[in-house]
Amino acid sequence: MPSSRIFREDLLAGRTAIVTGGGTNLGRAAAAELLACGADVVIAGRRREVLEEAAGALGERCTWVAGDIREPDQAQAIVEAALERTGRLDVLVNNAGGQYFAPAEAITAKGWGAVMRLNVEGTMQMTRAAAERAFLPAGGGTVINVTVSPHHGMPAMAHTGAARAAVEQLTRELAERWSGDGVAVVAAALGRFDTESLRKYPEAVYRQAAASVPLQRLGRMEEFGWLVAMLGSPLGRALSGTVVTLDGAADNWWGPWPPQQILDEGGAVPVEERKRQPAS
Repeated sequence: MPSSRIFREDLLAGRTAIVTGGGTNLGRAAAAELLACGADVVIAGRRREVLEEAAGALGERCTWVAGDIREPDQAQAIVEAALERTGRLDVLVNNAGGQYFAPAEAITAKGWGAVMRLNVEGTMQMTRAAAERAFLPAGGGTVINVTVSPHHGMPAMAHTGAARAAVEQLTRELAERWSGDGVAVVAAALGRFDTESLRKYPEAVYRQAAASVPLQRLGRMEEFGWLVAMLGSPLGRALSGTVVTLDGAADNWWGPWPPQQILDEGGAVPVEERKRQPAS
């Protein structure tokens, strides 16, 4: 297992984490970084073959369990599997989620319901199971809810924007509710990352994905892993109830970057000439 590039290898030693949607993309990157920091990791999802392959590649401290997080009994089974294998559960990463590209007026009731059920109900079922069966009895634990940015609206993504906003409000509510029980609940709002999932969208979408990001690039999956490891560390408890945004400043702007209306004829941002102050 490769070592972490920025954290010491025993940062999370002795701890156990569950990562939902941990077999691919960002979830797999999060699992890899948690492992690199010393944690035992259980990855969960619905596709057994994907989980088995990922766990084999991630190493011996990574195991897997198949289940549908939207179903209460299966969410509980995922938590129980972690407890049986390592005797404890310290971190739950609610990474599993999904949406599809469609303008708001084209989203059907069925499609809307499917996105809400996976992103909101699935998150709630896993959080409830982890809290009731592990965190509250043990007097501590951390829930990391993965949401999305920018928060000021995403064209053709109204369903997931609404769902993730609900999860962020749930994060704030549960953080307050469990503040006296040692349970931290924090949200990680992600911008545009260079994942296989992004490339499944229409070509025009993923090719222009970085154009509206002030940082002028897509996020790297290892950067998400770093954020998860940090939030899963003792520092994460101090961030309970907050939304930590990792999006290259996309939350601050919508549209092409730099703004077209401020470019000069050569396509550059002009620099204001200022009078030089006389030397003193």
